[in-house]
Amino acid sequence: MKLGFIGLGKMGSNMVKRLLLDNHKVAVWDKNENNIKEAEKAGAFGSSSIKNLVENLKDEKRKIIWLMVPSGKPVDENLDELINLLDKDDIIIDGGNSYYKETIERGIKAAEKGIYYLDCGTSGGVWGLENGYSLMSGGNKEASDYVKPIYETLAPKGGYVYCGKSGSGHFVKMVHNGIEYGMMQAYAEGFELLEKSKFDLNLTEIAGAWRYGSVVRSWLLDLAVNAFQNDPKLENLEDFVQDSGEGRWTINTAIELEVPAHVITASLYNRFQSRQDESFAMKVLAALRNQFGGHEVKTKE
Repeated sequence: MKLGFIGLGKMGSNMVKRLLLDNHKVAVWDKNENNIKEAEKAGAFGSSSIKNLVENLKDEKRKIIWLMVPSGKPVDENLDELINLLDKDDIIIDGGNSYYKETIERGIKAAEKGIYYLDCGTSGGVWGLENGYSLMSGGNKEASDYVKPIYETLAPKGGYVYCGKSGSGHFVKMVHNGIEYGMMQAYAEGFELLEKSKFDLNLTEIAGAWRYGSVVRSWLLDLAVNAFQNDPKLENLEDFVQDSGEGRWTINTAIELEVPAHVITASLYNRFQSRQDESFAMKVLAALRNQFGGHEVKTKE
């Protein structure tokens, strides 16, 4: 198939390469001209603007545009421009981590112009070119079936699922990322226990052994092995962990649906704690222990 692709960041550029390797034709555009040039080297058709990208697809029966841009305003800006350039029955796929409620609203907006707006939660990170991407799609079924060859190229065998109506793909991806938060936190706490023990443990070897036959084996564990091999004590890293929003959305949704989400919630709060130079809450705890029990406190010199 031939499609347009907007957004050539770390994931987007590799997705384009995977599509090209399976003989799809891809016209690309990105705000960074160097990213466009790199995609051209891989065989993509570079575009000078979004309008030019759409023009590159003019001979297609239905124009297909894949958006791989940050959630929020960047998606809306691209959507607003595209719906004024595309024709009835053309298709826009949002492959980023958009909030599912915003996706539903965008789908309605596009439908007013006769354009199909599909959501496709995409997981795989920088390893997707080699391993494929887990895809969770939502939106109109007929339009989703039409672009299925694209999904099947990007996903490994068995790695694509059609979830249902508009917003469902991004909803499933949101929950997926919430689960990811909890799994990462469990690994982090477990490895800290091992590292703090009185035993002289080789975390690289232990994590490596867990990859085979263990109940806790996973791709995240594979990545932990990579990290320990590069830096066994993680001495070159700061204990600062960012979040990109999906965990917060998952927790807010759990509150709306009255679903207990203890682990996911705790894992997000741990990320917040990692960003504190010092914790006022911990100071309050120390002061209270000192006040009621005369327990020792440490003071700044």
